[in-house]
Amino acid sequence: MSDAPKAQNLTWHHGEVSKDAREKAFGHRGATLWLTGFSGSGKSTIARRVERLLIERGCFACVLDGDNVRHGLNGDLGFAPEDRKENVRRVGEVSKLFTEAGAIVLSAFISPYRQDREVIRERVGAAFIEVHVATPLEVCEARDPKGLYKRVRAGEIGQFTGISAPYEEPLDPEIKLLTAGQTVDESAEQVVAYLITQGIIAG
Repeated sequence: MSDAPKAQNLTWHHGEVSKDAREKAFGHRGATLWLTGFSGSGKSTIARRVERLLIERGCFACVLDGDNVRHGLNGDLGFAPEDRKENVRRVGEVSKLFTEAGAIVLSAFISPYRQDREVIRERVGAAFIEVHVATPLEVCEARDPKGLYKRVRAGEIGQFTGISAPYEEPLDPEIKLLTAGQTVDESAEQVVAYLITQGIIAG
């Protein structure tokens, strides 16, 4: 499927603010941190904690959360493979726009297919940081914060990642969070520490 827009007679409009000017204004580089993992792995919780830590440092940071986005932008999508692909594609494009605007974007999505995540990496470029929230499935099911696993086991939900639908874990993520053995604060601090070592934010 081509990435070219269907519409014709389009012109790309360039702004008057450079990437360097944005970085100077915000005091950090823009980036997309893509948190992927099973439902209940802690993606949204960690993303929100990192967002808070970054805001406290004076950074321009925001979270794009899987459930929240489906209330609006992606409200027309279900959970069939093609819908999951489109869900990730749209959020990837939004993440790219925010990153180009100078933000540190924390996108928390199961995003089960490796190829879809790689497409976003290609679109965002060097500012893309894959964060594998590597919580074992059995731990996620034991947590079951939304009661989804219970409903899956009862046969009320189909196409559920890790049980009745596949999850392809990252092969070489920039950050791997072993959340079964660390607290939310420890996971968030690991992410912030990585941003510092990469020169994205100041130490």
